[in-house]
Amino acid sequence: MTDNCPVLTPAERQIADVIKRADRTLASAVSLALEEAAKQVAEDMRAIGQHDATPVLQYFASVVHQRMYCLMCGADPDTFEGGNPDIAYHVIRNSQNIAKNYWSADIEPYPPR
Repeated sequence: MTDNCPVLTPAERQIADVIKRADRTLASAVSLALEEAAKQVAEDMRAIGQHDATPVLQYFASVVHQRMYCLMCGADPDTFEGGNPDIAYHVIRNSQNIAKNYWSADIEPYPPR
């Protein structure tokens, strides 16, 4: 069992805790930014009489997702240039595995390279 789940040393545990706290802080900040963007756009759309044209929060989440995908792959998020296709392949495969294993998606992930 320890081969799959090693016991962390005190120093490793401290490092993991620091990273976990940063992860939570980042996730909260992103969620708040998404909510604020959606709220601001809704207000701005109302101000110009476009109540029905307001994008939903998921639209803004997809914008963040696309930019983060480019960042992970080393591409410019504005032009999509310069990305590493091997990293892109693994990121997509990871997403496919999540969809299949956690959400029962009827999908066969790309085969491992």
